[in-house]
Amino acid sequence: MNSKFIKKILVWSIFFGAFIAAALIVGYNSFFGSAIRQSKQIFVTTETTYEQLAAEVKAELSNPLKVRAFDFYASHLNLQNRLKAGHYTLGEGMSVISIVRMFALGEQTPVTLVVGEARTLPQLAGKLSKQIMADSVSLLSAMQNKQVRAELGYKRDSLIAMFVPNSYQVYWTVTPEKLLERMKRESDAFWNENRMAKLARTKLTKYQVMTLASIVYEETKNRGEMPKIAGVYINRLRKGMPLQACPTVKYAIGDFSLTRILFKHLRYDSPFNTYRNAGLPPAPICIPSIAAIDAVLNYEKSDYLYFCAKPEFDGTHNFARTLSEHNANSRKYNEALKRLKK
Repeated sequence: MNSKFIKKILVWSIFFGAFIAAALIVGYNSFFGSAIRQSKQIFVTTETTYEQLAAEVKAELSNPLKVRAFDFYASHLNLQNRLKAGHYTLGEGMSVISIVRMFALGEQTPVTLVVGEARTLPQLAGKLSKQIMADSVSLLSAMQNKQVRAELGYKRDSLIAMFVPNSYQVYWTVTPEKLLERMKRESDAFWNENRMAKLARTKLTKYQVMTLASIVYEETKNRGEMPKIAGVYINRLRKGMPLQACPTVKYAIGDFSLTRILFKHLRYDSPFNTYRNAGLPPAPICIPSIAAIDAVLNYEKSDYLYFCAKPEFDGTHNFARTLSEHNANSRKYNEALKRLKK
């Protein structure tokens, strides 16, 4: 065999070897290399088709080779028939392999569910439904389901007392029933040993504390005054005096925009009207803040029986021991309202 022929074989061997190596590198990079330049959130519902998902994913892939690799591997894993609803994150630097596996295995990214201000269960269901896949109708149906409430240990209209305002990590696809079970566990954890010790001091039940805290929270957002206002209401409860809490009247009527409570409002017939009924209302009038709950548990001892918003409208109150003192404070406040034509 002459040397020229041998040289040709060596040259072609090197050429084909380099070609094969390059092809292997390109192929490996197509499947395992970085495919996502920027993080992207994707929500897959039970109505989402594979074609819709594929189009959304491909729009985020860095080059045509990654697109072909996605089509090949998605077909290989039969993603079209394995697609699972959920909230997914295309993370920066993810490969095609990891992307397809994520969807095929349903490896969701949790969402942050914020439980915040709400006065009624329908309002709460509406706010929660904007953060998870379940709609407000199914959420409210679960909240009002007699058997579900019984299993959670709550009666009609009382379930709102179970919700502690906070941020929680949940799966976007969480069912209404599972969400309520989770909120029950969070409520049980909230009532830790420290809070239970303080609960004994109030001589109230957990449910009563949540109810009173909801009134305190509607009375003021000033954290410094919350323990003092809680103390006033506890004084009235212990003396057998009606609470006469204006926020309960607004709740009973269903008009939270009222700036003045008139005599006609005080006569409104409702178990939530604490001007007509003694003791606490039958359920919380809102989801109270943690600060308001702790304010009741740490209520300030005093001999105050009344309080009235200050005429300066700075969010604080004048406190009084006697009805005559309170009436004087009320006159000043009402005169200020008249000047402002409220």
